[in-house]
Amino acid sequence: MRDLAAHGHLGQDWGEPDLRYLVQAQTPSGHSAWRELALRMFRTIAYRGSGLGVWFADRHVRRFASMRGRAVSFEFHDGQRQLQQRFDTERIANRLGDRVAATIGDRERAFIEGRDMFFLATVDADGHPNCSYKGGAPGFVRVVDERTLAFPNYDGNGMYLSMGNVRQTGDVGLLFIDFDGQSRTRVNGRASIDEADPLLADFPEAQFIVRVAVREVFGNCPRYIHKLALVERSQFVPEVGRRTPAPAWKSGLAQRTDIDVLPANDPARDPDTPVAER
Repeated sequence: MRDLAAHGHLGQDWGEPDLRYLVQAQTPSGHSAWRELALRMFRTIAYRGSGLGVWFADRHVRRFASMRGRAVSFEFHDGQRQLQQRFDTERIANRLGDRVAATIGDRERAFIEGRDMFFLATVDADGHPNCSYKGGAPGFVRVVDERTLAFPNYDGNGMYLSMGNVRQTGDVGLLFIDFDGQSRTRVNGRASIDEADPLLADFPEAQFIVRVAVREVFGNCPRYIHKLALVERSQFVPEVGRRTPAPAWKSGLAQRTDIDVLPANDPARDPDTPVAER
């Protein structure tokens, strides 16, 4: 992008919708009055081209431009278009579609790596979806680079509903939510499983690593996110130097003599493994 100081007129490259979105991105959600005031101020100093105004506009537009440079061509299918037309949202949908990025930026990286849970959507070869909760310690989802993220798969109920779908189709959608800050980020892409991934060394007791080749990254309107506070993290999340407890339901199965369904190496078979209900 050209330096604003060189041409002194923001309107030559960026229109009113871009200014409005830029101000919205830089001001707190829910502060509409403040946003309108900031928009008027920003519009004035940007178009008048004063020294301070040009510096301010250039600094923030460059920040915005870095996001725009990561944009992906987002295509809506017929079903989405029909509802957009029915409820007169096609114009705003097009606008929001233009903000979908193809790579993970610095802000998204910090947000994703700060989370201790996310929701994972997968689909099988017949188009049947599955959605599951994935939890861990903060940072258990690793942004490897701007186009790749990775997370460990820990012991579960053994059904592998999500991971089986990953192996079959690879199509995934990840939803990261900050309930305390009431914000969220979506990541869509193609996932793969690696039982010999070098990141396994960073995640004790992980069975394998799932890597996601990112296709789309975007935020969502946060208005319906309930504000929740963390009480405590699950004690089943593996930690270095601590023996992870077995869930009581597995321990109960291990003690039964009429059935034998647990994996041969399941820790619940060991009588010295601590047991916990939750």
